[in-house]
Amino acid sequence: MKAEAPQSVLVTGASGFIGRHLVQRLVERGRRVSCLVRAASRSDELRAAGVQLLIGDVTDRAAMERALERSQAGIVFHLAGLLKALRTDDFGRVNAGGVEAVATACAGRAAPPVLVVVSSLAAAGPSAAGRPRVEGDSPTTVSAYGRSKLAGEQAAARYAAGVPISIVRPPIVFGPGDPGVLEMFRPIARRGIHVVPGRGDFRFSLIHVADLVEGLLLVAEQGERLHPGAAPGQGVYFIASEDTPTYAELGIALAVALGRNRAAVVRLPRPLMRLVGLCGDALGRIRRQPGWVNSDKIAEALAGSWTCSSVKVRTQLGWAPAAPLAERLRETAQWYRQAGWL
Repeated sequence: MKAEAPQSVLVTGASGFIGRHLVQRLVERGRRVSCLVRAASRSDELRAAGVQLLIGDVTDRAAMERALERSQAGIVFHLAGLLKALRTDDFGRVNAGGVEAVATACAGRAAPPVLVVVSSLAAAGPSAAGRPRVEGDSPTTVSAYGRSKLAGEQAAARYAAGVPISIVRPPIVFGPGDPGVLEMFRPIARRGIHVVPGRGDFRFSLIHVADLVEGLLLVAEQGERLHPGAAPGQGVYFIASEDTPTYAELGIALAVALGRNRAAVVRLPRPLMRLVGLCGDALGRIRRQPGWVNSDKIAEALAGSWTCSSVKVRTQLGWAPAAPLAERLRETAQWYRQAGWL
């Protein structure tokens, strides 16, 4: 009896932080993997993994149609997007326009693939004190990035009648190769200082990239899908660690992960934080490259707590993180040091 060929998977944004980890896991599981990457993307790691590289822009519907035709994908993971931008319009063009192009191309297939859109907790907005967000809550976005991710979700929903679509909203994602959370580790590693925005004890959800990847695979294989007219939250999942430290507590946890006894917590007043964001904007324009510290990210940092509940993905799909948050932070600190990033 002839063995059934493994299902083909297409990944957009495969050269990014989450994308590289997802591709590695798919290859380990024996999937036939194709990756849509831009011509300028660093693709050496993907090429070494033996995946099929397809050159194209995720906002280009024709490029997506060609990628689907060449890959014959039964599952599409859409990860491509902008986390930071010099111009607000760029967020909408990529984060919303990209989903539109991908979903349109999927809808045009005779047998539309399962489409998993990786959005963000920012699309939902900050959480109320003492109550993590759940999938059915109404969104209250506070940043240009969050609004663009929500617009992407809304674009996906317009194709739900003909395409099996699920949306995953991760909170802060960290792990080996992540340049974002590295910016939290560095001041502690170099000076023993952890900067906390504002005076509030806001809480945050986090997720290690390996645990997120396992959740994405479960959602693709077993998750519920969006349906026109369905109840709010249908086909949507939060995936997060149960731990929700305050920003100050996170600094202490990062210090422990780095082998330090403690970190000196420095609280910056809100006006000063906004000034820091404006300086980041100006520096980005000078360098013609957006930085991790900018007004949009400061707006999110000052908006309150950012926590979400993963009860749904745990009960429906049996997902659980493979290790506690403290252990995952230690693993990440060790990787940064071995890679020479700290």
